[in-house]
Amino acid sequence: MKKRERMQLVVTIDTEEDNWLPYSHNGYTVGNIERLPQLQALCSDFGIRPTYLVTYQVVTNDRAAAILKDLLATGSCEIGAHCHPWNTPPFTEPPTLRNSMLCNLSPALQESKIRALTDAITSRFGIAPTSFRSGRWGYSHVVAETLHTLGYQVDSSITAYTNWGYCDGPDFSRVPPTPFRFSPKQIYREDSAGPLLEVPATVGYLQTHVAACNAIVNSLRRGPLRHLHLIGVLDRLHVINQVALSPEKSTATQMIALAQRMHLAGYPILNMFFHSSTLTAGLTPFVTSTEDERRLFESLAQFFAFARNIGFESVTLSEAQRSFPGPMPISLAAVCA
Repeated sequence: MKKRERMQLVVTIDTEEDNWLPYSHNGYTVGNIERLPQLQALCSDFGIRPTYLVTYQVVTNDRAAAILKDLLATGSCEIGAHCHPWNTPPFTEPPTLRNSMLCNLSPALQESKIRALTDAITSRFGIAPTSFRSGRWGYSHVVAETLHTLGYQVDSSITAYTNWGYCDGPDFSRVPPTPFRFSPKQIYREDSAGPLLEVPATVGYLQTHVAACNAIVNSLRRGPLRHLHLIGVLDRLHVINQVALSPEKSTATQMIALAQRMHLAGYPILNMFFHSSTLTAGLTPFVTSTEDERRLFESLAQFFAFARNIGFESVTLSEAQRSFPGPMPISLAAVCA
C-alpha cells in the first residue's frame, strides 16, 4: 500500500443528552453541552476542526442550541446529525433495548425519525446537515437510502471491527477502518461512483498483519473458548492489541501508536470518536470523577499535539468527503474476505 502524503484526522463527537438510560421518549437534560466551549478551545489550540453530531434533544433545547450556534459561527467546526431513535419523534414504537437501534425499526419509522432530526437542525441552525451517525451505531441500508434522499454526503455509523449483535445491533466485525464510497443499497460494498462516503469510527490493531489479528479475535469471541478471556491475555502479552481511537477507551499512548501504525500502512483518514457527555464526570462510565475529566482533556491534548507535529490535516466529516479521491489503495473487499 502506498502511503499518502498527508493523513487526515476527523474528530467526531456524539453531541447528546446527559441521560443514557432508561430509554424513554422524554425527561432528558443536556447540561454537558456547557463543556463544549472548553473542548472547542482545546481543539482550536491545536488546529483541530471537530464535527459535532447532534441529537434531537440537544437541537431542541434553547440553551444547548445557543452554545452550538456560537461555535458554528466561528467557522471552526461542523454540525451533523446523530439520531437517537428512542427520543426522536415520531414516537410510535415502545422504548425498548431492541428499538434503541435505529436499524430495528420499520423502514418508514427510520426515515421519519431521520427526517425529523434533519428538519430540526435546519430550522435551528439554518443549515442542511450533510454528515450523520446512527445512535448506538444502529445502521442499515434504509438509513443510507434516507440519507441519500435528504442530501447527506457522508456517514459515520460503522464502528470498525466491532460486533453490536449482543444488544441487537449490526455486526461490523469484518469491516476495517477504511473509508469508502458506496451505493445506499450496498452499504458494505465499495463503489467508486457511489454518492455517499462511509468514514468508519477508527478501531484498529497495533500489529502488522491486521486481517489475521481480526480473524483470530472474531474466532475467539464467537467460538467455544469465548468465556476464557483469551483476547485480554493476548492483549497483555502484546500479541494482538485492538485499539479504539477514542479517549474513552484508550490512552493517549495507545491512540498515538495506532495512528502511527495506520499512517505507515497508508490509511487516508483517522476518525476519533467520543461522547459529549464524557466531558462531565458522572454521566458516563468512562469519566466518573474530576480527576478523570482532567485526564481526558490531557489525553486529547497529547494526541492533538502528536497529530499537529506529524502533519496530519484536521478536517470535518463533510470536508473529508469533499476531498476524498475515490477508489482506495486498501481494498475493502480484500480486507473483509
